[in-house]
Amino acid sequence: MTTRKIIPENQEFPILSLSSRITPDHLFYRRNHCPYPAVDMRTWELQIGGYVDRPLCIRYPELIQMHQVSIPVTLECAGEKRGLFHPKKRGEQWELGASSHAVWTGVRLVDLLHAAGIQSNAIEVTFEGMDQGTRTDMPGVFAFIRSLPIEVALHPDVLIALYMNGEPLPFRHGYPARLIVPGWYGMASVKWLHRINIIDQPFQGPYQRVDYVYERHIEPVSEPVTKIRLNSTIARPSDQEVLARGEHWLIGTAISGEHPVAFVEISMDNGMSWQLAPWLDPHESYSWRRWYLKWTARTPGTYDIRVRATDAAGNVQSETADSNTKGYGYNAIHQIRVYVD
Repeated sequence: MTTRKIIPENQEFPILSLSSRITPDHLFYRRNHCPYPAVDMRTWELQIGGYVDRPLCIRYPELIQMHQVSIPVTLECAGEKRGLFHPKKRGEQWELGASSHAVWTGVRLVDLLHAAGIQSNAIEVTFEGMDQGTRTDMPGVFAFIRSLPIEVALHPDVLIALYMNGEPLPFRHGYPARLIVPGWYGMASVKWLHRINIIDQPFQGPYQRVDYVYERHIEPVSEPVTKIRLNSTIARPSDQEVLARGEHWLIGTAISGEHPVAFVEISMDNGMSWQLAPWLDPHESYSWRRWYLKWTARTPGTYDIRVRATDAAGNVQSETADSNTKGYGYNAIHQIRVYVD
């Protein structure tokens, strides 16, 4: 099968449609740096090389015959909620929908790396997608390539995904194969994967060292974007919505890539008081967890509703966002305003 090129596409998940933990494929958020690649399945293969004992070239029929595992993982763009920064940060002005949840099925990356035989001087593993394009900050054409430290690449939950929600991986989400790095922001989960390379020094590509770093004016050294920060979101009602008096259901999500989210609290009075919100979903590693709260609006007026999450290590969402030049990792307490008529 040959697929035609389509221009880059960046679309949010419509978070008002958060009716189940699993995001339907057609609503799953999309983030592309480059035009969609042309994929010819007659010639496609997954290459594994670099500092290995046995370089591999694996065809698609071989991959789907290998031992498969399924892991539910929420992917979240590092620019999620960038549009909420004040002052504004450059880049795609994502609001609340640059995250989605799916069950991914595929081959454990560690199994393929062991089959290739990693040499002792390996430091990082690079992952190259078939998508490529130009940049505004430097000349040339660049493939989307990211790397992982060798210890992360060897984690048993890192997948070469071939299926999404029980169906073959959709083209717009990386068909025929994509990397899934649970707990990390979505830039690590390289789509349209076709080449894996084991290297003996830190990778310096632009999507690794220029993009996806926390860059602050007060610090001379940038910090790489890695795990998803503790975060929570109000999905319904929406900001500036007008509600009738009576019962309403507040629904949202919470997630953390480091420690599990322990509990979520809701304030109906702009943070003066807080109450626990029950969970809609059981805990699953690497997955967002939906919360809910029934609220009876008895009195007309303006209500400032806030949500904050606390993780198992005692970390609490901050009142303010971490101000960084590129606008990554926004995780300040989320607030909306509604009006009861």
